[in-house]
Amino acid sequence: MFHNRKKHFLPAFTLLLLVATIFLFYQDFRNSNKRLTFAMLDVGQGDALFIESPTGTQILVDGGPPRKIMSQLARVMSPFDRSIDAIIVTNPDLDHIGGFEDILKTYKVGAVFESGTFNDSKTYQNLEAEIKNKNIPDILAKRGMRLHIGGGAVIDILFPDRDVSLWSSNDGSIVAKLSYGKTSIMLTGDSTSVTEKIILENSKQDSKTNLASTILKVGHHGSRTSTSNDFVKSVAPKYALISNSKDNNYGHPHPDTLSTLASFGIKIFRTDLLGTIIIKSDGKSELFSFQK
Repeated sequence: MFHNRKKHFLPAFTLLLLVATIFLFYQDFRNSNKRLTFAMLDVGQGDALFIESPTGTQILVDGGPPRKIMSQLARVMSPFDRSIDAIIVTNPDLDHIGGFEDILKTYKVGAVFESGTFNDSKTYQNLEAEIKNKNIPDILAKRGMRLHIGGGAVIDILFPDRDVSLWSSNDGSIVAKLSYGKTSIMLTGDSTSVTEKIILENSKQDSKTNLASTILKVGHHGSRTSTSNDFVKSVAPKYALISNSKDNNYGHPHPDTLSTLASFGIKIFRTDLLGTIIIKSDGKSELFSFQK
């Protein structure tokens, strides 16, 4: 009799453990969906930012240089997930768009946002052709646009505020602010001090524009042409994120930029030192993690 009870007990216990495990995973999934995920992917000398809203909307801001992004996306996306709601091309330089070739081959992309600047490179021409061939809506980003990405998370476009088709790719870079509750991230692409000055002037004229952000994604990989003192003072971040490769040929981040950030007591995180930087927010506070 004892043997028979044991025989029935073990399968029942195993089933109970399985149900409990599924329940815990389900609870973890529900809780994770209440958070905003932001990741600065370690793509070397380039930019690639992943955003997932509390409701699961996924945005990719830039794609980094060629053949870098797929392995990094695997750190933040399910291997079974084959769709991205939108990609944002802050500028058409190779270190921002090179990875989009792989993205468009692998994922169904819902929409593309571009700044309006151009590049003569074959990579850029191929990207534009592929966007057209796949009939992906191609939207010109403009100041005043607000993207509601779910769960109360929004992306506000701060720049361009005009036609930048004849501008340099850096001066005409898309600048946007991601907000979720008390967490906000200033996304600057490769914008320069020229761009920053325009954004500052616009904010003075429009009381609804609040540049203050918890986190500053430092412009142009920490180049000295970006991150002006006035701009940093207005954004007033607690943290600064820099995307760059180790021992790069550009001297990024520049000592002057690091000095500016340090003068405001801002904590700096760099992909060349830490790898991929992942931030989770419940709208009240931020949790940082790093993956080499």
